[in-house]
Order: sequence, then C-alpha cells, then structure tokens
Amino acid sequence: MAGLVTVIVLTNCPAGLRGFLTRWLMEIAPGVFIGGPSARIRHALWNEVKDYAATGRALLAYTTDNEQGFTFETWDHKWHPIDHEGITLLRRPKQRPAVTATSPPPKGWSNASKRRRYGKN
Repeated sequence: MAGLVTVIVLTNCPAGLRGFLTRWLMEIAPGVFIGGPSARIRHALWNEVKDYAATGRALLAYTTDNEQGFTFETWDHKWHPIDHEGITLLRRPKQRPAVTATSPPPKGWSNASKRRRYGKN
C-alpha cells in the first residue's frame, strides 16, 4: 500500500469534535474520517479524540509495518484489541440474554424451540 492511511470512526461524539477532525482528515461518511497525516499529527488527533469524546466511542486504525499491515486502537468501546500470536484481534464481550422460566418467550418461536430453551420436555 502506498503511503500512510489513517481512519477514525466516531460514534455518539460531540459535533465540535467532528469539525475539529475535518481540519486534517476528510469525513467520507457521518463520523468516518480518513486521511494521511504524519504519525505525530495522528497521535495528537487521537489524544484530542480521547479528551473530547464525552460519552461517545471512537476507533482509530492506521497503516503500519506489521503482519496485518495496519493496527488499531479503541476508546470507550465494548470491543477491545488483544494480541493473538502477533496478530491483533478484537475481543467482543460475551453477553447472553438473561432468560428465565418466568420471562415469556419471544414471539415467532416454534413450540419445540420454546420447550428446549426453557427445559420443558
């Protein structure tokens, strides 16, 4: 890949932060910024994002010289990057819906599925 590419994705962040990022990056979709700033500028932009994201979430991805060709960082995101044998992966939290025998099954489920899920044979 020729050149450096930086992508920042914002979710539920203040509009002023989006305006700030448009000084160095192009907003190609709402909350999605792309550009080719230097590593120093990218680091400064990411620090600003972390400082002003408020209750929002952010993801930074940029090209680098590694096995994948890129790396990424997250801010206040439920998915967290982990290193797995030299490759960075995103770990999603394992969340299972709380199902009890007293809660009604969702509509549209077959009777067999309801019996299996609620242990009624």
